[in-house]
Amino acid sequence: MTKPEKPSSRPIDHLARCGAPEAAALLIGDTVMTFAQLDAGVGRLAAWLLEQAGGPGERVASWSAKTRLACLMPLAAARAGLIHVPVNPLLKGPQVAHILADSGARLLVTNAARAEMLGDARPAGCAVQDLTVAEAAVDANGLGLPPSLAGPDDLAAILYTSGSTGRPKGVMLSHANLWLGAESVASYLKMTPDDRVLAVLPLSFDYGQNQLLSSWYAGAAVAPLDYLTARDVVKAVARHRATTLAGVPPLWVQLVESDWPAEAATYLKRLTNSGGALTPSLIDAMRATFPNADIYPMYGLTEAFRSTYLEPKYVADHPTSMGRAIPHAEILVCRPDGTITADEEPGELVHCGPLVAKGYWQDDERTAQRFRPAPRMSRYGGMAVWSGDTVRRDANHLLYFVGRDDAMIKTAGNRVSPTEVEDVAVASGLIYEAVAFGVPDARLGAAIVLIVRGKDGVADAAGLNAYLRQNLPNFMQPQTIEWRGELPRNPNGKLDRVAIAADWAQEVAA
Repeated sequence: MTKPEKPSSRPIDHLARCGAPEAAALLIGDTVMTFAQLDAGVGRLAAWLLEQAGGPGERVASWSAKTRLACLMPLAAARAGLIHVPVNPLLKGPQVAHILADSGARLLVTNAARAEMLGDARPAGCAVQDLTVAEAAVDANGLGLPPSLAGPDDLAAILYTSGSTGRPKGVMLSHANLWLGAESVASYLKMTPDDRVLAVLPLSFDYGQNQLLSSWYAGAAVAPLDYLTARDVVKAVARHRATTLAGVPPLWVQLVESDWPAEAATYLKRLTNSGGALTPSLIDAMRATFPNADIYPMYGLTEAFRSTYLEPKYVADHPTSMGRAIPHAEILVCRPDGTITADEEPGELVHCGPLVAKGYWQDDERTAQRFRPAPRMSRYGGMAVWSGDTVRRDANHLLYFVGRDDAMIKTAGNRVSPTEVEDVAVASGLIYEAVAFGVPDARLGAAIVLIVRGKDGVADAAGLNAYLRQNLPNFMQPQTIEWRGELPRNPNGKLDRVAIAADWAQEVAA
């Protein structure tokens, strides 16, 4: 078997030069930033970041809404030879403190309110700079740093993602990972310089960050949006004449239920979905609401960026399919011994090829569990991501999701670790034990249920609710909290999660 050539890539900051110099690259409100201005701003911000961080190789974190600075940070940090750590703006102080400490960030760029929320939890050695100071650096006089000469395997970013067994873990992404991910998406979405991408997803997610990177690879413009309601999205599509919108299932539910001016709905040419499956009924509603738009269902995981997409021509007849491998990805369906399954035989999805990340930051144990040698039949060889997800392949080589082996809860497009929710609940001091799990929910995909055992038989519901609101982001908040005097255990003395979830389901059904 001939091993395929490794696709060529460039340093990720070179994306600032992919578009025509005078073409629009970034639309912030009513302000247009051209590619020439983007490239210059990235250079000046890179020089400032390098001075603040102290030298190449350091980690620099950003924790903010979708400001101009947040959009430039992935390219500017890379141009300076730094490693960018984007932080989800929805997180609270304890989660951010963990990310800063785990990554060893030397610098955090944020606003005063968030810095105050972090408080004394900020790790020693991590300086904080205000967003306004960093924004001023973008507009300062001077040439800034020239485009970087980074190698394909040089580390460019650490993206933190929740795991099923505890606190978020940092996925290490190289320049090649990010560049080839941008190239892959831009190519299969058939993006052009005439496109306008409305970026509504958090830039701390690989899916959200790629809204920027794939747009710039195509020479297109991107309009970042922090929205409160679906109506905000409707207005932004109309204002920017957006052609492309990426979302997650709960957002699509809200958008198809919104009142769309006929002209605004027709601007959209492509809709992409990840973070949960689209139902056939939701697809029908999307097709009716956006008559000119192609729909691209997709599947991905941060450890390998994205694995599959379903071509729009298959959506009507195969609405539940995950599709086939995206460019630069090899997707295999394997038995436990690494052999390839037969058609319709369930197996583990294994992602091979140059989109595979470099592992988890300073976590050899969990890296060894998820990143393992590729199956013998792989064309690429090397390390692969063994996803833990069970899929099947039909005779047309279309893939279908069967189930997830871990206990992750996918709610409102976010991956939530049940252990992280449980740890925060127990830290309240009001309970002895807690078990979190997800249950199907029409709007969220999955709602979080938390079963707790109170101290000394006391159920301080108000106190626990207040503590969780203060210490967990909104998307991690349980929809239901049930108090118990005792919780069932398995023969090993551990909490029997399956029995606890089953007991709760029986009570609801009764």
